[in-house]
Amino acid sequence: MYWMKAKPVPFRWCTEPHKSARFLIVLVLAFLLAACERPDPAVTVVGPNQAQPTMAGAAVIPAQQGEESARPTPIIPEMIVPTRPSYAGTPTPDAPHETAVSSGPVASHFVGAWETLGYIAQIYGATVEELLALNQLDPDAVLLVGQEVLVPSHIDATAPSFKIIPDSELVYGPAAQNFDVRAFAESYGGYLLAVTDEVEGVELDGPEIVQLVADRFSVNPRLLLALLEHRAGWLTKTAVSGASTSPYLLGYEDETVPGLYLQLSRAANLLNWGYYGRSEGGITTTTLDDGARLAFAADINNGTAGVQNVLGSFSGVTYESWQRDVGPDGLFATYNRLFGNPFAFTVDPLWPADLRQPLLQLPWDAGETWYFTGGPHGGWASGSAWAAIDFAPPAEELGCVVSDAWVTAMADGLVVRSDKGAVVVDLDEDGFAGTGWAILYMHLETRDRIPVGTFVQTGDRLGHPSCEGGFSNGTHVHVARLYNGRWVSADGAIPLELAGWVTQGLGREYDGLLSRGGVDKEACACREEGNAITSEP
Repeated sequence: MYWMKAKPVPFRWCTEPHKSARFLIVLVLAFLLAACERPDPAVTVVGPNQAQPTMAGAAVIPAQQGEESARPTPIIPEMIVPTRPSYAGTPTPDAPHETAVSSGPVASHFVGAWETLGYIAQIYGATVEELLALNQLDPDAVLLVGQEVLVPSHIDATAPSFKIIPDSELVYGPAAQNFDVRAFAESYGGYLLAVTDEVEGVELDGPEIVQLVADRFSVNPRLLLALLEHRAGWLTKTAVSGASTSPYLLGYEDETVPGLYLQLSRAANLLNWGYYGRSEGGITTTTLDDGARLAFAADINNGTAGVQNVLGSFSGVTYESWQRDVGPDGLFATYNRLFGNPFAFTVDPLWPADLRQPLLQLPWDAGETWYFTGGPHGGWASGSAWAAIDFAPPAEELGCVVSDAWVTAMADGLVVRSDKGAVVVDLDEDGFAGTGWAILYMHLETRDRIPVGTFVQTGDRLGHPSCEGGFSNGTHVHVARLYNGRWVSADGAIPLELAGWVTQGLGREYDGLLSRGGVDKEACACREEGNAITSEP
């Protein structure tokens, strides 16, 4: 559920020169002394009126495989502010996607083996309340496979075909590897720098909040900054007024989400809803705040669907204002003004066709029995793919209790984040979780939690399970996978497999099976034989 913020810096040793001519000794010594006083990391700060050099593409540096047993020092690029690259091409055409077709005011949907009312509502751009009323269902009703459910079928319009961003600019992936939120914000000196907000008892400033939301939701921080600028002008304006100073700065007039952190979190979740819902969940429509129901155009990419979805979600949005926001003079223009054409940052494909999960083990000590308490659910919040599953350690009582059990590494890697209950391990050890495979371990207690910069091997101890970080009503560990910054569904095309236990969803969030050798364990908020799993020595 959470993400990296700090990056370890390679330690450099200084050595004395060996015998040589006096001149060479003095010369070499001078160089060495200069090297010992390592300056602060170089930051290319590009202000709004400065000339823009061309940015090289983000390189993915694979971990070096040496013969020695010692781990290599990670190769971690210095943080820089991205420049505005030139881009003369056109976005890569998408193969036509499925799109919604209007067939009258209502239509029939027959419930599939894993579908929920909430899932069906998302597919048809409806609300759960709308489906309950339309079908005269009780909120506690259980859907049966094959059951007919009436769904709204009218489509008010088809959304524009204009592509706003590539998929790789929605996720916190390779294209954002060298991006520094604070350095970029400081280059403009805008209102964002003066903002503070309390997150889980800790006061954070504006850039810290943007980084935290990017980390937790795995949403590109450039996109979050562009959204803040487009809606409130917080990046470039030193003083703001009116709605831009309210607790509902982005436009979510909802008393449950006041302040920068909660407003931006809702936006990030809705970006993910559009992206993962369309790419994996069969969602073909988006509904604007004024109730207009729009079909996604068949020829837009999923990243654009995510942006169209969030831009229609703000309080007071109408079809007319939304059309401006999703067109060439809307968010795209804001993005282009800040960073350059978003398609110049394209990484395609995000996933190779032959992508396979690396070998992973269960996340606790050998010989111990833990309990499978949560089937596939959001990697972070409901909009992300159902990338996570949960395990609880042995205990005599339920709830948030202190545990001395240890969460252990499921694979070798480098710890690139360790804060606010989260430990993120980068499996390719290049120092950035958005390239290659990364594993999130969530709700690890501050006590004994492994520090950033530590190389771990499979089975090494990371920390104790707890309720720390985000929301949790019981001591457990939440584990999820990402590849190139994109959440990997636990029950999707590349199912999560731990020591031979393969994850299968049952259609309801948090429900699912772990299966191995003909034995099924079903997730349960309990500690019973039916969800007990023992890690073998």
